[in-house]
This record gives sequence, C-alpha cells and structure tokens, in this order.
Amino acid sequence: MPATYNIVVIGFVGSLGLAGCDNSTSSNSQPQADQSVSTEADVPSRNQDMQQILRGGRLYQQNCATCHGKLAQGATNWRQRDEDGKFPPPPLDGSAHTWHHPTTQLTEIIKNGTLDRGGNMPAWKDQLDDQDIADVLAWIKAQWPDEIYARWYRNDQRAKNR
Repeated sequence: MPATYNIVVIGFVGSLGLAGCDNSTSSNSQPQADQSVSTEADVPSRNQDMQQILRGGRLYQQNCATCHGKLAQGATNWRQRDEDGKFPPPPLDGSAHTWHHPTTQLTEIIKNGTLDRGGNMPAWKDQLDDQDIADVLAWIKAQWPDEIYARWYRNDQRAKNR
C-alpha cells in the first residue's frame, strides 16, 4: 500500500479512537438513583478486534455518518421532534440511549430500520450483511466510555440469559 494511504488510515483510526476516550456522559446516560456507578474493577475486558473495528469504522462512515455524524455524535437537535413528529438521529457515541439496547436489538434495528415503529431509519438488510452489521456495532461500541460500555455489557448479558 502507498505510504500516503497508511498515514490517512492511521490518522482516521487515531481520530476515531480519540472520540471514544472522553469519559464524560450526557444527562441521558447518568446513573439513575437505583443504578450503581461502575468502578474500574467492574469494567469488563473489551477484547476488541482492531481489524473488525477498522472495517466497522469504514462501513459506518460510508453508510451511517450522513445521519448519525462522523464521530457518532448524532443530530444537534436529536432530542426535539421534527415537523413530522419524529426524532432526528441520536448520538451513537454513548451519550444517548443506544447503549441501553442489547446487541440482538441493535442488530435488528440496523437490519429492519425503524420506519414501522414511527422512526426515520431505513432498513439496511439489503446493503449490509450480518458481518457488516457486527463490524459497525463493534466500531460504535468502541466509541463508548468504559462506564457506559460496562453498563451496556451487563444489560447485554442479562438479555442473553433470558
């Protein structure tokens, strides 16, 4: 590969990684009174596959960034309904509600969209296969601060055990 390409990829990956390093959270992701705050010991090992995250980042930029933002920051007015009464695309960076959903539900939302539920997201099942969706979700989860990831992980484990 040309050296220029490698520099661009390294810069892209570095900037994406930095987006997930901020441990701040919005008011939507703060613990409620009945939830405990994670300690460092509570954070599960992410066992991240960097190649999968890179693939997911490329797919995210090609297919999702137009609506959800290049750094998964969502629309600026994502909490306000539009003229059709629908909410704009939310952040996927751990500062909104995405992390509340287990992987199975996130996969289903990407595959089938939210049009049948009154949302704006189209179905992606004809453009993205199961591996593509898993890769995109790996990239999204890599953007989440450790506390958010740990809370998502516990919810995801509970969903798997039902």
